[in-house]
Amino acid sequence: MAAPERDDTRALTVVMHTAFFVLLSASVARYLARHAGGPHTPWVIALSVLLAVLYVLGPALGTRPTPRRLTWLGLVVAAWALLVVLAPSFAWCAVPLFYTGLRTLPPRAAIPLVALLTALAVAAQLSLAGWPDPNVLLAPPAVAAVATAVFVVMQRQAARRDALITDLVRTRRELAATERREGTLAERERLAREIHDTLAQGLSSQRMLLQAADRLWDSAPGTARDHVRTAAAIAERSLAEARRFVHDLTPADLAEGGGLLRALHAVAERETTPDLTVRVHTEGSPPVPLPGPVESALLRIAQGALANVREHAAAGTATLTLTCLDDQIVLDVTDDGRGFDPRALAPAGSAAGERGHGLPAIRARLRQLGGTLTIESAPGEGTALSAAIPLEPR
Repeated sequence: MAAPERDDTRALTVVMHTAFFVLLSASVARYLARHAGGPHTPWVIALSVLLAVLYVLGPALGTRPTPRRLTWLGLVVAAWALLVVLAPSFAWCAVPLFYTGLRTLPPRAAIPLVALLTALAVAAQLSLAGWPDPNVLLAPPAVAAVATAVFVVMQRQAARRDALITDLVRTRRELAATERREGTLAERERLAREIHDTLAQGLSSQRMLLQAADRLWDSAPGTARDHVRTAAAIAERSLAEARRFVHDLTPADLAEGGGLLRALHAVAERETTPDLTVRVHTEGSPPVPLPGPVESALLRIAQGALANVREHAAAGTATLTLTCLDDQIVLDVTDDGRGFDPRALAPAGSAAGERGHGLPAIRARLRQLGGTLTIESAPGEGTALSAAIPLEPR
């Protein structure tokens, strides 16, 4: 229960308790003023004290219909009923007892109790009136019906509100848990892409260089040492990249300055080997400054695409073409390798059926930036990969 609702309930309870003792005191005073020497006076006083003591003990028993609370309620009603029989003026104490019964019992049990209390109050007032007064006969049931209906409706609204709040809290917790899971998966996906585009490429290159050095160690030791030095340089760069993507920083080639074009030339230079020549071509000038996420994504896409060329295409030439338009920037990676059938790939947006992490990683990067990926290829005719990313109007 919310704090404002608890405060309202507490205030209503205080009002009802105060009203009960005011009515009880007024009834005792009225009885003593008119029947001080009557034979029932000691009983009326004793029952009034007993009813007051019982009523004071009620809050300590809570409001739930436990056996102790139900026993207490039965004793309070019995004491009040005896007082009404001895002194009909005590019938006015029924109104606070309505509230007590409605708070303690469920509606199906509280409504009959209210009807019983109302009937006793009407009977007591009719005995005082001495004749069937229509006001005495009809007013108490009408007041009891209105009070009961209002209380039951308020309780049901409070129950619905509590259920709604509970559902809202549960939904918020589930949403928070979902966001945490999505954040974890997104971070894992980011690390997988970075590892594929940096460390995996570096390790692949080092392996080929070290294997070549091992073959040439005796016959051409100078060339073998060159291969080892190149492998060490690649390892150093891979280490720098690893430190950067762990902290989600700009790729090392971009961090060195010079922008995306210089970074693409650096990648092309590293990927160029005796068996593969990588060139860079530009059409138009990229916006300055180009958004950092766009630069990083295009650079990683170039690295991933060239890794696929190196590992799968058996190509002799690959070309990186950066086309800068007013509303988008496009990176094309083409090669003259063996090609493949693009229909064998999974549909766009799905990684199923795609070998390794290359194309799924490229799709994921473009999806984050609202970009698109197009692949054109055929067996024996090379491959053209086109990654387009929209730009904000300049």
